[in-house]
Amino acid sequence: MHRPTPVAVAVALLAFAAPAAHATDAATLVDARLERITELRRDLHQHPELSNRETRTAGIVAKELKKLGYEVRTGIAHTGVVGILEGGRPGPKLAIRADMDALPVTEEVDLPFASKAKGEYLGKTVGVMHACGHDVHTATTLGIAAALAAVRKDLPGSVMLIFQPAEEGSPPGETGGAPLMVEEGLFKDFRPDAIFGMHVTSAYPVGTVALRPGGMMASSDTFRMTIHGRQSHGATPWRGIDPIVAGAEIVTSAQAIVSRRLDINKEPAVITFGIFQGGQRFNIVPDRAELHGTVRTFDSTMREQALADLRNVAEHVAAAHGATVEAQIPVVPGSNPVNHNDPALTARVRASIESALGKDRVIDAKRWTASEDFPHLAIGAGAPSVYFFFGATPQGQDPDTAPSNHSPRFFVDEGALRSGTLAMLQSAFDFLGYTPPAR
Repeated sequence: MHRPTPVAVAVALLAFAAPAAHATDAATLVDARLERITELRRDLHQHPELSNRETRTAGIVAKELKKLGYEVRTGIAHTGVVGILEGGRPGPKLAIRADMDALPVTEEVDLPFASKAKGEYLGKTVGVMHACGHDVHTATTLGIAAALAAVRKDLPGSVMLIFQPAEEGSPPGETGGAPLMVEEGLFKDFRPDAIFGMHVTSAYPVGTVALRPGGMMASSDTFRMTIHGRQSHGATPWRGIDPIVAGAEIVTSAQAIVSRRLDINKEPAVITFGIFQGGQRFNIVPDRAELHGTVRTFDSTMREQALADLRNVAEHVAAAHGATVEAQIPVVPGSNPVNHNDPALTARVRASIESALGKDRVIDAKRWTASEDFPHLAIGAGAPSVYFFFGATPQGQDPDTAPSNHSPRFFVDEGALRSGTLAMLQSAFDFLGYTPPAR
């Protein structure tokens, strides 16, 4: 793996503040800052922070943006940072989002800058790792910030860079992430004409970008059920009401919602139970059981139907067993809308990325039933949005077998730093209407 020399790092530090006067095309701007982007990414990777705890990361971001001449706001949704750059010429307004938080995962990748960090999650001390690549998002977007600042005099319009905390979800009992940023007035004084987002992934080879119009990622709704029965001795279950048996039948019956109730010719859908808890001892029928899970869809009508059918199953199956159920379907807050790419804007962004990386490097993304909270920003801004993936799996390795995002062995080929930064920068330049001036 390439490691920058001390001289190269020193040169890179200067590159952020004093770019060459002629370096105004996207590729040259990115290449001049690549060492600094790499240094930042490695530092952030080595010092990850959990959701709503990104204080060190936010401090680095704010310091970098201020050095570049951005108007900086901090403390949004706890640790969020926003930088606004006004171009020297009139033009549209664009917002670009990067997320900053890490995950409660203990890193298993042998890197000189591997994370040894610890944090507290659900009352336990855990390892902390950038297992989803948000260190890459933050570093590349700071590189984009530097490139935009370098051409500020000739740049049409204005740009808002959003460094968001808690994309992975706030700790229980806390609020955060994109919904809270919007609620706290993120777009009160800056109403973008479009908003862009991107995500590094091991699902594609390094150097490639994947996107698609329409539903890119699914909506997600969490649910929680508490089934109330009546406790009894395990030898005489007829004296009680068994919430575990009722819960098991709820899990089984709910599988028919997708397979028999939803029109999956239209769009895919997923219902998953991730937690089933009940009982304290092998010979006691408990008085309650807990079920938690998630519903994921790509269509609002199917989403409403799935949630309603799940509620119906829970109530009627519990009643058939003589039990009752308290059901939060969905749990609020905790839902994310479909991550929807505006078709016309997606076509424009695809053309930009193809011009930057080459047509053979831009591929049609598969729909992904994972979700994220980026759509809250687009809805809050009332603006069309585009979100794309850029690959991180080394050439020669099969992405289907590479450790996935959220794995303790998730690995980013650092070639992704260039392709991700360049793809987003060229997309921003083209949307704003910037072209390098004649020299």
